[in-house]
Amino acid sequence: MNECQPVFLVGPMGAGKTTVGRQLARLLGKEFFDLDAEIEARSGADIPWIFDVEGEDGFRKRESTLLAGLALKNNVVIATGGGVVLSPQNRKLMGASGLVVYLAVPVDTLHERTLHDTKRPLLQVDDRLAVINKLMFEREPLYREVADIVYDSVSNSPAATAEKLNQLIQLHSK
Repeated sequence: MNECQPVFLVGPMGAGKTTVGRQLARLLGKEFFDLDAEIEARSGADIPWIFDVEGEDGFRKRESTLLAGLALKNNVVIATGGGVVLSPQNRKLMGASGLVVYLAVPVDTLHERTLHDTKRPLLQVDDRLAVINKLMFEREPLYREVADIVYDSVSNSPAATAEKLNQLIQLHSK
């Protein structure tokens, strides 16, 4: 890997991609982008509204378009949305463009972290745990497929996780 290439953080909702990504970007001396925040900023609408009006398909199209643009940048860390891996095109793009890090988190931890979240459209249901289980069943193999590095992000604080990822990325870049 060329150390100027993007670093993509993938994983489920609540894995810590944004929190860890900000710190990792600082450690690597790279610019940070959160794909969901960029979609909101560029569209002028929040993600729940986009889901309501355009559906998940409309949101995924926006996500893929923006990912393709950000993947062209050098010296960036990109925190992706949990469903970015659903598109084979997105997986191929990330794998060909840079280094992909999967932040692996157990289902019970994801449930706990997202319990009071009102911003994630897919979790606005009565049985969040069932939805998280279903999403992980569908997406876990895809996260692993695309990942250059798989890291258990539960055992450490976000700062310690970012530091460890920095070390792993430096080793991977050699």
